[in-house]
Amino acid sequence: TGAIMAVPGHDSRDLGFARKFDLPVIEVVEAPGDEENIGFTGNGVSINSDFLTGLPSSEAKTKIIGWLNEKGLGEKTINYKIRDWLFSRQRYWGEPFPIVWKDGKHEALPESDLPVLPPDLTDYKPTSTGEPPLARAEDWVKRPDGSTRETNTMPQWAGSCWYYLRYMDAQNNDAFCGSEAEKYWMGQTEASGADAKPGVDLYVGGTEHAVLHLLYARFWHKFLFDLGHVSTPEPFHRLVNQGLILGEVEYNLFKDAEGNPVSSNDLNDISEEATDDGAKLAGVHKQTGAKCFGENLTEDDVEQDGHHYVLPADKGIRVDARSFKMSGNVVNPDDVLKHYGADAFRLYEMFMGPLEMVKPWTTQNVSGVYKFLGKVWRLFIDGQSDTDFEQNLTTDESNGEQHLDAVKLDASIQDAETTKEQSKALHTCIKKVTEDLDGMRFNTAISAMMIFVSEAQSWKTKPAAALCQFLQLLQPFAPHLAEELAAKLNAITKCSSSTLAYKEWPKWDESVLTEDTITLPVQINGKVRDRIELPKDASKDDAEAAALATDKIKEQLEGKTVRKIIVVPGRLVNIVAN
Repeated sequence: TGAIMAVPGHDSRDLGFARKFDLPVIEVVEAPGDEENIGFTGNGVSINSDFLTGLPSSEAKTKIIGWLNEKGLGEKTINYKIRDWLFSRQRYWGEPFPIVWKDGKHEALPESDLPVLPPDLTDYKPTSTGEPPLARAEDWVKRPDGSTRETNTMPQWAGSCWYYLRYMDAQNNDAFCGSEAEKYWMGQTEASGADAKPGVDLYVGGTEHAVLHLLYARFWHKFLFDLGHVSTPEPFHRLVNQGLILGEVEYNLFKDAEGNPVSSNDLNDISEEATDDGAKLAGVHKQTGAKCFGENLTEDDVEQDGHHYVLPADKGIRVDARSFKMSGNVVNPDDVLKHYGADAFRLYEMFMGPLEMVKPWTTQNVSGVYKFLGKVWRLFIDGQSDTDFEQNLTTDESNGEQHLDAVKLDASIQDAETTKEQSKALHTCIKKVTEDLDGMRFNTAISAMMIFVSEAQSWKTKPAAALCQFLQLLQPFAPHLAEELAAKLNAITKCSSSTLAYKEWPKWDESVLTEDTITLPVQINGKVRDRIELPKDASKDDAEAAALATDKIKEQLEGKTVRKIIVVPGRLVNIVAN
């Protein structure tokens, strides 16, 4: 069934229709090479096509459009399609349509009858008649004026496509969003500045909504713009799709029908299949064609071998290791929070890898960032206070809140000026974290803070002001720990009056990051024998003199004649001698 275009030579449905009724099949496109003309649907050369004969398909299309336009029979146009979003559904859940039927015609309900709320149903399963479940609510469906309600529902997308607008004016009972509030939040006020782009600055969504939700939100927004309900033609300026967090890695050892282990690299088409014992991984043996099923192993049962996992007792047997989308294999966040705390949980999610990547969750790896937060704590807190932690934990009887009032800052933290090296370490960290936050590279921002903490641990005197700025960088990632330590730091320097979240973000000083000196390797006949440190703007003569003056180079040149000295500015000094 369906329409035909009457081109049986190059359309499969038309060809089937023509053969069924013994109609002539005329070829109009010659296939390249040895391909069969009849049924060919690609680009070739026009044949049996009057003035188009002999032209490549692309040129023939252009010429026929021009001919149609010239004769007034047609014109070139571009059609855009929006994927059918199944807006009307036969379900109980979802928003009922504000539509009624009367005398075979539909009409919209007046605004005074909105919103239309679904009736309470005890049975909302599919009906035997094919009618939507709402049809069971006969008193709700039939209205006093003789009209009947539409019983299909909207699939909740009627709200989810524009909910971001409701956030702007959520308490407004007269409109989904007031004009002034919409203009303010969408950057349409005078204070926004001439260079401001109106609309939502950043849209972050999951990969599963990368196309559909974004597409329909934009469609809905443009519809509201055309009606004059919003002030911007585009809703969003930037989109970032976060990757899925997969479940813990699952290990599967495949076995044949006799129960013998089979290496996963000897199998094809590994996929999940339903069995009497539940879902299992199955694969087809490359040589025998027999189906082999996987059996779950624990991490203790396998051994990593390069990028793969194998059986410890037989490293020739490769084990399938993969992560699945979380469904029944969810990780309960409450368990992670109870063991590691909210800061470590939050930090690990950002440290797992680039935001856009799909990443497997490994609870065991949360301990890594937990240890880092422990290093941060010990950077600030006196060792004895840390040892007596439990004794120093007090509870406010009025509200049950716990405090660490007795915990003391480490004596090395003082109200002192930062040294040149300390400033460089701090400003390097500020620059990296700031730029990575703007680029949403959270994992590398955390790495930069780890480097700073490792360096700061070696400082004999730790400037309080520098540590306060570091806590500002840490606050978006681990707010509880950062705010707690900032409050402690107030005893030495005014780190935060209320919360770090409202403190002005620190700025880096580029001049602090500029290197005054450079380190050059010194080679003798191409082999590095020593290194020298020179001012950044040192001359070629200065580099030669400094290289020849070191004790190691003098020792290596003893009894030899220097034939030539090659200086590559900023790179190396090479002495040719024999």
